[in-house]
Amino acid sequence: MSKSPYQDSDELRQAIIDACLSMERQQINQGTSGNISVRIGNQMLITPSGVDYARMTPEMIVSMPLDGSDPAPGQLKPSSEWRFHHAILLGKPAVNAVVHAHPVNCTALAMNRMEIPACHYMVAAFGGDTVPVAGYALFGTSELSDTVLASLENRSACLMANHGAVVTGDTLERALWRMVELETLAKGYVTSLSVGAPHILSAEEMADVKAAFADYGLKDS
Repeated sequence: MSKSPYQDSDELRQAIIDACLSMERQQINQGTSGNISVRIGNQMLITPSGVDYARMTPEMIVSMPLDGSDPAPGQLKPSSEWRFHHAILLGKPAVNAVVHAHPVNCTALAMNRMEIPACHYMVAAFGGDTVPVAGYALFGTSELSDTVLASLENRSACLMANHGAVVTGDTLERALWRMVELETLAKGYVTSLSVGAPHILSAEEMADVKAAFADYGLKDS
């Protein structure tokens, strides 16, 4: 299990809420869709199900064990997507935060089941030469957890077929940055498709980018 930099506190819970509100302000997410989790020791904090971000308070954030035992009673119901948050935090020890959202351009590509290729060098910031698309499964299911975790192998982001996107980070700040960057890339790719055929960087060119990123502080997947 990874050593998380976080401890449970009202400040951390408020930071999770603030990250949700930031996504809403940046039009990354809307309403009650999307969710955020943060690792705290052998637990995770995760946003509750069906609560509008504007009225969310620190005590509404749900604490869930990562060992599979039942959460403490008296809490709100966790996000319906808690299973893939749980699977990612268990399966990727370097990850301490997971952000899921439905950004318009990411979701448009996910509806078409189109990965983001090496159309821009910043694709390498997510760990490879593409941002892949996880196969479709019903929201909230273990099947969705399996396909998302598989798509995140050696990656810190993936699209989710007919659904949205998920990103990871060693910190909440890094994960939130990645979600904003992912939607920026998706918007650029969608726009480029509308005006022609984007030129895709070669494997050699992307290898050079990843080598240049080695000291950039982006690898935590």
